[in-house]
Amino acid sequence: MSGNDQPPVNRVVQRGLWFEEFTEDTLYEHRPGRTVTEADNVLFTTLTMNTQALHLDAAWSAQQPGFGGQRLINSMFTLSTIVGLSVSQLTQGTLVANLGFSEVAFPAPLFAGDTLYAETLCTGKRESRSRPGEGVVNLTHIGRNQHGEVVARAARATLVRKKPTE
Repeated sequence: MSGNDQPPVNRVVQRGLWFEEFTEDTLYEHRPGRTVTEADNVLFTTLTMNTQALHLDAAWSAQQPGFGGQRLINSMFTLSTIVGLSVSQLTQGTLVANLGFSEVAFPAPLFAGDTLYAETLCTGKRESRSRPGEGVVNLTHIGRNQHGEVVARAARATLVRKKPTE
C-alpha cells in the first residue's frame, strides 16, 4: 500500500430483496410511517385530475354525512403511499415489473393528520416460466392508520430478479 492508499471500506448498498430472499407467510413491517397532510391530498388529487368534491371542497364535504365534516384522503394516494413505503425494504433495485393489482379495498377512511403505516405479507412465489433469472412474488400490502385500523389493502403480483451468480 502506498502512502495515499486507503484501506478498503466495508460498503452496504441499500436494495430490496432478491427472489430467493422472499419468504411466504412473512409479514414485512415498513417504518417509519407517513403522516398525511392536506397538501398531499390536494396536490395528488389535482395532479391526477380527480375532481371528487370529497377530496377538494371543504364546505361541501362538511355537509356530507359519515365523515365528521372532514375531506377524505384520495384512496389512490393511500394505495400509492403504502406501496411506496414498501419499496426500500422489498423491491428497490430488484423489481423487474409490477404485474398487477387485485382485491383492492379501502375498509376505513383516511384523513389529513392521520399517520399511515404499511406492512406487506408475502403470500406466495414461484420461478418465472418464461424469464430465467426472475420469479413472480405475490404480495398483500396493508395500510393502517395510527390507531391500527386497516384503511387500505391490495394484492399485488410482482416480477423480481433472482440473486446474481457471482
